Amino acid sequence: MGRIWAEGKLLRGAAGDFKTSTGFRLHLGGEDQAVDPLIASAEGAATPAYRGSAYAVFELLQLADFGNRIPSLTFEVIADDGILLVSTIARVLAAEVSGTTALAVGGFAAAGGSVGAVLAMLGEAGGAWFAPSGAGLVMRDAAEATVVVADEGFAASGKASGRRARAVAAIETVPRTVSVGYYDAARDYQAGVQRARRPGAGLRDVSVEVPAVLEAGAAKTVAEAMLARAEAGRVRRTLAAGFAAMGIAPGACVSIAGESGIWRVADSSIEGMVTTLGLVPLVPASLPASATSGRVSGAVDAVIGATILRAFEVAGLEDAALSAPRMTVVAAGTGAAWRQAALLYSIDAGVSWVAAGATAAPAVLGTIAVVAPGASTALVDLRGAFEVILAQADMELRDADAAALDRGVNLALLGDELVQFARAEPLGAARWRLSGLLRGRRGSEAAAGAQAIGDRFVLIEADAARTFDLPVSVLGRTVRVMASGVGDEVPAETRCLMTGASVVPPSPVHLVCAGEVDGSATVRWTRRSRAGWRWIDGVDSPLAEESEAYRATVSTPAGTRDVDVVAPTVSVSATERAAGAVVTVRQRGVFGESLAADLIVPA
Repeated sequence: MGRIWAEGKLLRGAAGDFKTSTGFRLHLGGEDQAVDPLIASAEGAATPAYRGSAYAVFELLQLADFGNRIPSLTFEVIADDGILLVSTIARVLAAEVSGTTALAVGGFAAAGGSVGAVLAMLGEAGGAWFAPSGAGLVMRDAAEATVVVADEGFAASGKASGRRARAVAAIETVPRTVSVGYYDAARDYQAGVQRARRPGAGLRDVSVEVPAVLEAGAAKTVAEAMLARAEAGRVRRTLAAGFAAMGIAPGACVSIAGESGIWRVADSSIEGMVTTLGLVPLVPASLPASATSGRVSGAVDAVIGATILRAFEVAGLEDAALSAPRMTVVAAGTGAAWRQAALLYSIDAGVSWVAAGATAAPAVLGTIAVVAPGASTALVDLRGAFEVILAQADMELRDADAAALDRGVNLALLGDELVQFARAEPLGAARWRLSGLLRGRRGSEAAAGAQAIGDRFVLIEADAARTFDLPVSVLGRTVRVMASGVGDEVPAETRCLMTGASVVPPSPVHLVCAGEVDGSATVRWTRRSRAGWRWIDGVDSPLAEESEAYRATVSTPAGTRDVDVVAPTVSVSATERAAGAVVTVRQRGVFGESLAADLIVPA
């Protein structure tokens, strides 16, 4: 069993993969064939096994693509690999037939009122004829051995006779057009027609249906060869010979003494000790013709493959503060035809699952092959470069100029770090080199340089990501996510640890220390906002929290001191300063504290 079409739409590909969700069982009709369980569940214990009959069972076939009705199905049934000679088909249909012909087809569907009718059609299409051979027939399309005969004009009296004749039929008896209908291999076996035309008089058209799989050029060649044989068949030679010609049967090939050309014996008769042969000229094989199937908009038979699933939590990608922890889910497939998968997630370690619809558009994702070293997030990293291997060879990345980077283009998650890249260089075999890096975007600088080979790479695009706002209780817990697509034997699963990265404030920046006259020091910093990533000139970043609050920790060898402040400043005593104090600052938000920012206070 090869491909299957439903209402002309590809349902099952050549690799055996289904393009629509369905269960499928194929019963080949063997003598020990078991009862199909689905049919038995509906019909009961009396369900037959249909031994001797092959049939297919579709279970839970999604009918939405077919107007919610059962579609008509077309099956590609493969008996033998490769092409078939029409003489081979003839031998399968009738064991008495032997011989070899030149015409080859990609497949054949036997049809006709009788085996003889099918054999006649095969001979007409292949320019072949049948000659007696022992108790059977031999199929020929060329002269194997010829007998030389003389046109002696014998009659029963032994005198010259008028039986020697050459007749040429009117051109009007030859078809003006010969049309050959066939199954077009380039059009997924849809019916195709190729025509051969001749100039001159006549109006008769002939159509021949050849239920064989052919290329357009081969079908055109068949049509032109049939027309050439019809034109040559206008000439008919009647030859009267003596006793020596009595053994020449219809189907044999002869040449006439003193004349050029080879003739096929169409009929023979014996009367009054005279053998009369009806001859038609043998036409040389036609040259291959050129033809096209036209523009083919067939279904792309690309493998869907298994689902690749990634779930993560990052700072909100909008300029508005999130009101709940947000998980982002992206997915793609190992095959180019993957489109989407059904999503489920669980916030209670798999005790219960929430149906979450379908994934978004296929994402561009892969793994890290070469890790760039850590770099400053305040500068463009022109020296470091990541190399990534994408999940599919036809996935692509693009360059981005400064304006595009400012709009957020080419934002990717590498490990746990958000990075923008200006240059994407293809290296072949789905491998890309990313350079011109902006590191630690959206407050992810703590993960810069922490990647390892094999870590995730995800290009974050709005139309390729699904986001889920989860309850606050999920913070600190792991969310399980499952996705099941048409090409998945088992669902793909991944896990996302909800650390609060989407809702807690980013860590403070620009910590500076100013010494005081009494030996103490004042440490100041600049807060950042989870709703103010644009850094608009002349306008302070929005607070995005209920109030401004910080927890500052002053650490010395003698111990630590926590200070809660509501302004971005904290004092370090002279004693702490002399002991080599380290100040750690965290901003407090509605959902938790930010990551820490540290400063070593100079003594």
